[in-house]
Amino acid sequence: MESSFNVLSTPMQGSFISSSPQVFPVASRNKIWFPSQHSTGLKFGSQERSWDISSTPKSRVRKDERMKNSSAISAVLTDDNSTTASLEEDVDTENIGLLNLDPALEPYLDHFKYRMKRYVDQKKLIENYEGALEEFALGYLKFGFNREEGCIVYREWAPAAQEAEVIGDFNGWKGSNHMMEKDQFGVWSIRIPDVDGNPAIPHNSRVKFRFKHGNGVWVDRIPAWIKYVTVDATRFAAPYDGVYWDPPPSERYHFKYPRPPKPKAPRIYEAHVGMSSSEPRVNSYREFADDVLPRIKANNYNTVQLMAIMEHSYYGSFGYHVTNFFAVSCRSGNPEDLKYLIDKAHSLGLQVLMDVVHSHASNNITDGLNGFDIGQSSQESYFHAGDRGYHNLWDSRLFNYANWEVLRFLLSNLRWWLEEYNFDGFRFDGITSMLYVHHGINMGFTGNYYEYFSEATDVDAVVYLMLANNLIHKISPDATIIAEDVSGMPGLGRPVSEGGIGFDYRLAMAIPDKWIDYVKNKNDQDWSMKEVTSSLTNRRYTEKCIAYAESHDQSLVGDKTIAFLLMDKEMYSGMSCLTDASPVVDRGIALHKMIHFFTMALGGEGYLNFMGNEFMNAFDRAMNLLDKKFSFLASGKQIVSSMDEDNKVGHDVDHFTSPEGIPGVAETNFNDRPNSFKVLSPARTCVAYYRVDESMSVTEDDQIAISSELLQTANIEESDEKLDSPSVNISDVGQTVVVSVEGSNEELKDSDANVWDDDQSDD
Repeated sequence: MESSFNVLSTPMQGSFISSSPQVFPVASRNKIWFPSQHSTGLKFGSQERSWDISSTPKSRVRKDERMKNSSAISAVLTDDNSTTASLEEDVDTENIGLLNLDPALEPYLDHFKYRMKRYVDQKKLIENYEGALEEFALGYLKFGFNREEGCIVYREWAPAAQEAEVIGDFNGWKGSNHMMEKDQFGVWSIRIPDVDGNPAIPHNSRVKFRFKHGNGVWVDRIPAWIKYVTVDATRFAAPYDGVYWDPPPSERYHFKYPRPPKPKAPRIYEAHVGMSSSEPRVNSYREFADDVLPRIKANNYNTVQLMAIMEHSYYGSFGYHVTNFFAVSCRSGNPEDLKYLIDKAHSLGLQVLMDVVHSHASNNITDGLNGFDIGQSSQESYFHAGDRGYHNLWDSRLFNYANWEVLRFLLSNLRWWLEEYNFDGFRFDGITSMLYVHHGINMGFTGNYYEYFSEATDVDAVVYLMLANNLIHKISPDATIIAEDVSGMPGLGRPVSEGGIGFDYRLAMAIPDKWIDYVKNKNDQDWSMKEVTSSLTNRRYTEKCIAYAESHDQSLVGDKTIAFLLMDKEMYSGMSCLTDASPVVDRGIALHKMIHFFTMALGGEGYLNFMGNEFMNAFDRAMNLLDKKFSFLASGKQIVSSMDEDNKVGHDVDHFTSPEGIPGVAETNFNDRPNSFKVLSPARTCVAYYRVDESMSVTEDDQIAISSELLQTANIEESDEKLDSPSVNISDVGQTVVVSVEGSNEELKDSDANVWDDDQSDD
């Protein structure tokens, strides 16, 4: 049954905008067919599910004329003209463009119409009562502490409080002379006049919000909109204090460099500032700017993604249990120090993204936003009431995205980081928890579209994300916005105007799990080229992905880096330049390079690497330089021509010096591709080619002379110490004499064999 949608005729601050519970028409469960001859790429639990052209029924995606059907082909094609940064105001709630890209979404047309109407209605309400979405997102100029003519104005939304006052160093922590007044919307305010022409609250002094519960108990809390907090590091378990931050002009950091242009494809270096020092201490913003940023630039990255910027009292949460949303993490410095870091990055041409956490908040009471929840109804709180407001796995609180003041708080938070600190975009953390009322807990996404578009969808949160993406692209059209979603929600990376949620990119979260599975559970000979390639290229058409082999999730949160999975304890004893590398290290380094480059080449339209995993920085630098020169990540024509499990290079591989196909027309039958190149990779064999006259008869003496010359050319000394009885074989193959010199890998790895092709003259 279709439900009605009620909008309050006169929305008030703190009012509930949507009807509750959420009900909307849902089509009957739609069974989806998966072709058995292809890998569907479906992941379970914490894995991502996505589509690629080769593994999807023809009716599911729009056929591109550039794509040829072949069971041996797996392709990744992007819409060259698409962008999620569409700023069109006219949104058609009846004609959903997303369904033209994926006709299989047709059974869920009513769902898309419903959520689009919710988005349009919510946006109109904001425009009618706040002026515009951009004005609505200037909440930090109204709430918290702000300077006005001759005074400081402090406002706090706390509708459940019975009385309130502001306390701090400026009044000896006694608020009786600074009682606050409450308006009809639950907003407390006070104007504190200047003293002798100076602000009554000195810059960098401590402040708190004190209010009384309904049961008469008074509590002290850090203001919700506070811009900076500190803690006494010399005291064990010392509480955090809010800080009034308003430095004089001489102490403010003034940005000197413009934002760099948005890259065609982001090559992202993910970093944790505090952990970036080689010393056993928390690193600072300025040290990171001076010491680490130049290395990131030298390694040809074009984007830095910073985690743990928003203040979090528990350092071990890696920044994901946020306590103070508008404050920078004080462990690494103050607000001006962070501005220095971002400006330094811009001077190097690096975009800076922030890992923003709007999916949940710390459960802390004394120093976090949760302290404002004193058991009131959801309409008067930042969070949902009861079980819906608590995440069992994360031990954190969950926002009520239907609440007017929650929308103001979160949207203003985004604008604050963009405009006050000049961030260039965001990675939205953990949005799977936002998209569904079950938060993805104990949910194995099978790929059935009903799982994405049903009563389980949290439309309030979806509308917030649509508003957020619209806002960010209005304020900063060149912003980069990335979504972390493990469910594979269709339309996440399509424009809001099409019915999508509006992100620029989505993280390809199935890729690192595939590599971890292979490294942990499979022998080398069991690695399937077809399976790996299918996993890397298996993603939704026209929705851009950021590929990565490992991020902080793999490197920090309860797992090992790929390097440690491959080499483990051998890294401590087998990687010294004073000793020969062990076979474990040789294999580990080779696979480490291959895994990261393979991921970059096929996994998405952008690439991410976590701090420290570029330890073989020469290869990492060359990898990024290749994309910098040829822009293959941004190309819409990536294709894997063949995935063949049988044709593997072995010791007895045949080598041909003439092309096949139409005589005189090279490579005319190579999968009908206009360009190709040959790869010669015989295992543990040094192969050299020497041109001879076809009519010349090669005698035994000639063979000995040729082999001697070739051995000298290859810098292989004919001695028992250097090469233990090498096997020299010469065969006459047409116009070419093929000489193979076989020995151990260690004996031959430094040899420098030369190769001559048929077009060169005799040497």
